[in-house]
Amino acid sequence: MNEQLLRDLVPAVIGVLVRRGADFAPAEDAVQDALVEAVRVWPDNPPRDPKGWLVTVAWRKFLDATRSENSRRQREERVEAEPAPGPGGALDDTLQLYFLCAHPSLSPASSVALTLRAVGGLTTRQIAQAYLVPEATMAQRISRAKRTVSGVRFNQPGDVATVVRVLYLAFNEGYSGDIDLAAEAIRLTRQLAAMTKHEEVAGLLALMLLHHARRPARTRVDGSLVPLAEQDRSLWDTRLIAEGVDVLQAALARDRLGDFQAQAAIAALHADAQTADETDWVQIVEWYDELVQLTDNPVARLNRAVALGEADGPSAGLAALADLDPALPRHTAAAAYLHERAGNLTTAARLYTEAAHSAPNLPERNHLTHQAARLNTQLRS
Repeated sequence: MNEQLLRDLVPAVIGVLVRRGADFAPAEDAVQDALVEAVRVWPDNPPRDPKGWLVTVAWRKFLDATRSENSRRQREERVEAEPAPGPGGALDDTLQLYFLCAHPSLSPASSVALTLRAVGGLTTRQIAQAYLVPEATMAQRISRAKRTVSGVRFNQPGDVATVVRVLYLAFNEGYSGDIDLAAEAIRLTRQLAAMTKHEEVAGLLALMLLHHARRPARTRVDGSLVPLAEQDRSLWDTRLIAEGVDVLQAALARDRLGDFQAQAAIAALHADAQTADETDWVQIVEWYDELVQLTDNPVARLNRAVALGEADGPSAGLAALADLDPALPRHTAAAAYLHERAGNLTTAARLYTEAAHSAPNLPERNHLTHQAARLNTQLRS
């Protein structure tokens, strides 16, 4: 198979899809899926018209994705913009689809990726960013998952842990990404919590509620981000905070700590502080210690380093950060913040600029660019 030919055909195929009415990003995603299919099929059955083959397959992929997206949006339209307190409603087919995509024949990672793509409506690129893997790797993973389940009977739904992971990633994308899935993720997690009485499901629900409570204060009118320390806490939804704390306390009382409960405990400590200066950073570091022990997750270690910088000073935070891989997402932004706290403004301005170049979304990129400009203005004055 001629890989160079495939690369050369990509712009032309995307152009055909765009002329047929597809937006550029969905067209690009559909072509990526078609390329994965070409890698699988062409070695044994090369087409006589490679471009025509790619256009046909990519257009079919685009139509499938569009139908999935329309179905998802129709489900979301039935959900209020803000989640109501209390238990979830009757189980619906959406949560059932989550369970079916978590089929035992799939690995947990593949189940999550397939569900986010097929049910959640996320693009391959968004899922890859959530998993911290290259887009091509994620495209192959989703394609393999589709092939695996194409010939099986969906009479063996997957386990709760996989569904919980999907809901967590869906909420994260809705909370900080381009597609608003947050309210829908909360709705489904309420249903799952009522259905299972599982302490980690309760921990996830508490985490979602506590984060969602801060959402009205996270952005300004112009869409720019407001850091946690600068947020107007009077805008925080105290009703959701109270519910989240109650759900968390009930989960912790079962004495079976999991990572979602630990994350929710950290969010609760932030919500409990009347001002940024009153934040109990020492206790937050202790909860991050628990979280790192549970997961050994590099993102948890990164967040712990920032919290340590608040509790014990920026030098301690930078020392903890030095033990982590600099390629870790938001590592450079964290280093910039800690260097600014330490008074190293020149280094901080440079790092803010570097972090902006690798920001995962436009609001975050604009925020980091603004931070760099602010420090450079201070340095010149």
